[in-house]
Amino acid sequence: MKLISLQSGSNGNCIYVQTRGVRLLLDAGISGNQARLRLDGHGQEITRVDALLISHNHRDHASGMGIFQRKFGLPIHVTRPTLDAARSNMRLGHLSQVHHFTAGSTLDFGEVRVETIPTPHDGVDGVAFVVDDGRSRLGILTDLGHTFDGLQQVIGTLDAVLLESNYDPVMLAGGPYPAFLKRRIAGSGGHLGNLEAALLLQSVAKGQLRWACLGHLSEQNNTPELALRTHRQVLGTSFPLVVASRYHASDVLEV
Repeated sequence: MKLISLQSGSNGNCIYVQTRGVRLLLDAGISGNQARLRLDGHGQEITRVDALLISHNHRDHASGMGIFQRKFGLPIHVTRPTLDAARSNMRLGHLSQVHHFTAGSTLDFGEVRVETIPTPHDGVDGVAFVVDDGRSRLGILTDLGHTFDGLQQVIGTLDAVLLESNYDPVMLAGGPYPAFLKRRIAGSGGHLGNLEAALLLQSVAKGQLRWACLGHLSEQNNTPELALRTHRQVLGTSFPLVVASRYHASDVLEV
């Protein structure tokens, strides 16, 4: 199984996963041209993607779904409440080939199954994803809200994970955001901070988990260096960690 983070952060999210002949894009929060060019850079053609899965209605995850479908012919898989909410605050344009799923259900793409995990993030009907090809399990776990019941158990079943490590609490508290936004980010419907993410990984790092990619870092309230340092303080130096960029595609990560 291969993962390429085409971009990860509050400025836009799009993740490519390929396994057993199935090609998936998870979220469409970047432009169609960015997605195409970044996949081209890895020798992949976006028009060969089998499905686009949308996690929730926030702009940094859903704004490009109409363009991705019309320009590249990608079928969209999204919950009905998520699509309705996205339509209410974004101009998605005409959509066809829309497949609705229910949060908590499992989607089948040939030999590949995608589990959808309901999250308490403050999007509408949001989910995280676990891609299972029968040999390995990969989690795409961002916009989680808080460490909810069952999350640690899900991570314990994974072979690799892209996990949000959104903010440093000291930077958030002293940063430029208004008080209501700081409360939202650190609250039960916001994001996981560096230490919360590190403690989740600590509980499973000596199991079957092979590596973690830290994603959805805040530009104002975190840095890649700080996120890695916090995780290293908790996990030690031997566990494999990388950070997904807010600005460009990652290397190919394999599991």
